[in-house]
Amino acid sequence: MTRKEILLMLLNQAYSNGFEFRRWFTANFSTEWPGAEEAVSLLTTEGRFYALVFSHDFARAFWKKGAQMNFIVPASTYSRMNGKGEVVTINRKPFTRRTIKADVWKYHLRQMAMSEDPIRYLKRFLPTQEDFNYQPSDAESLSAVG
Repeated sequence: MTRKEILLMLLNQAYSNGFEFRRWFTANFSTEWPGAEEAVSLLTTEGRFYALVFSHDFARAFWKKGAQMNFIVPASTYSRMNGKGEVVTINRKPFTRRTIKADVWKYHLRQMAMSEDPIRYLKRFLPTQEDFNYQPSDAESLSAVG
């Protein structure tokens, strides 16, 4: 999936929650509206998409105030001290988290800023057709079993 396709999906989600891409684009980039496809193409060049994904207007709409949203927290491994003073390694499996806080967009902006790839972070909130159609090959199935 290309960055342009991902941005279009993100914009569709934000639009369904009230984000006005045309108004945002004309206020932040150009007074002339080139059309949605051309505007997204322009944003994908030279890292300009960061202005959109870190925009407070976009974030407020994407993580709609008070709306319940499900997202997947990825697996993680970390070390900590147990009660005996020994260092133990904790392996957490991925899990689904649900949120309905009013200012959840602020939390997600901070998390997105700390992530290696903000687009990948945002993509976790959009189940794609690839996610639903994934079928492991026979070789992957056998290697997972044995």
